Amino acid sequence: MLVLGIDPGIAITGYGLVRTDPRKDYECLTYGVITTEAGLSDAERLNILFNELTQLIFLHQPDTSAVEKLFFQKNVKTAISVGQARGVAMLTLAQAHLPIAEYTPNEVKQTVCGYGSAGKSQVQRMVQALLGLPEIPKPDDAADALAVAICHIHHPSSPPAGMEN
Repeated sequence: MLVLGIDPGIAITGYGLVRTDPRKDYECLTYGVITTEAGLSDAERLNILFNELTQLIFLHQPDTSAVEKLFFQKNVKTAISVGQARGVAMLTLAQAHLPIAEYTPNEVKQTVCGYGSAGKSQVQRMVQALLGLPEIPKPDDAADALAVAICHIHHPSSPPAGMEN
């Protein structure tokens, strides 16, 4: 099973593709970020996100996907822009007919680190260890997206490898 994990944001959206087998062994296929320039309109930035995610899905053909849920933001403007990016990501996944799971940051941290209040560096080190990467995945958004994919692999709603449609 190939899982596309997404950590949405209007300026930076992290993505990570993790393959697993029936033994739950991991293989990191790729990871990175989609960035948009601050000077562009929100519509232009969201269009870039849509186009880049569409290309990523076309190139790698994931079996399923997982998106980090929006948690409460003190800054309303930030919350709205992250929500817009999240909506575009989910629409892109839905149009590609991919199953979509959603996880809160605490669910992801609990699954990956065993502790729902783990810090960013703990998550990054665990992602590195679980995927056998030579170094910590950077930037943070990419590491978070890989963590979302790993969370989905372990979540009860995740189909066993080889059982997806």
